[in-house]
Amino acid sequence: MSDHKTMTINLVVWRQKNANDPGKYENYTVNGITEHHSFLEMMDVLNEDLIKTGKDPVAFDHDCREGICGMCSQVVNGMPHGGQDRTTVCQLHMRKFHDGDTIYIDPWRAKAFPIVKDLVVDREALDTIIQAGGYTSCHTGGVPDGNAILIAKPVADEAMDAAECIGCGACVAGCPNSAAMLFTGAKVSQLAVLPQGKTEAKQRVKSMVNAMKECGFGNCTNHYECQVSCPKGINVKFIARMNREYLKAQF
Repeated sequence: MSDHKTMTINLVVWRQKNANDPGKYENYTVNGITEHHSFLEMMDVLNEDLIKTGKDPVAFDHDCREGICGMCSQVVNGMPHGGQDRTTVCQLHMRKFHDGDTIYIDPWRAKAFPIVKDLVVDREALDTIIQAGGYTSCHTGGVPDGNAILIAKPVADEAMDAAECIGCGACVAGCPNSAAMLFTGAKVSQLAVLPQGKTEAKQRVKSMVNAMKECGFGNCTNHYECQVSCPKGINVKFIARMNREYLKAQF
């Protein structure tokens, strides 16, 4: 017999069949949850109960469940990823909740992220931004040595800070304008600070910013909700760098 204390959790989950369905909240009760369950494992328990009763399980995105892939896009009690510092939904554990708690679960809500079903949204718009210029061109052939181009440690550190972005879209979900400035700023800055990325810097930033606008994302009005929502702690300084790069590219 298990010594773990169990909890009963009340869930208010957004259910929506597709992008055209009006959608609605549905109430569920999940029993037998321990503090050792992750949030997604709790969702698994809910879905197992729904399947046993012949009901449609709640659709939600997940993949690695290790805080790396950025797939687990859920707004928990009004906060993307649950609002824990540098924590994705898959890393959120039920020890943060109490017996009898009511938890509200929503999908990312943004014009550029149409709902596919329930908590699953189409984040292809972020891929469109990357495809517009989030790469460096290079000659094919022999692979150059890793230390062929010497890079100062402060420069490498800043590039790595920007590269921490996992493209989950929490910055968009947290922003009142549904802006993708933090995501785009991180991807632009990651390459802008490195010598390999400077050759195409002007065209890159113009292409990525234009793609961001065309996808229907809003603009930044300095609420800083993006930085607060980001599970990797991407700093808004990268938005400022992107803006500088964009201004330089105009001349």
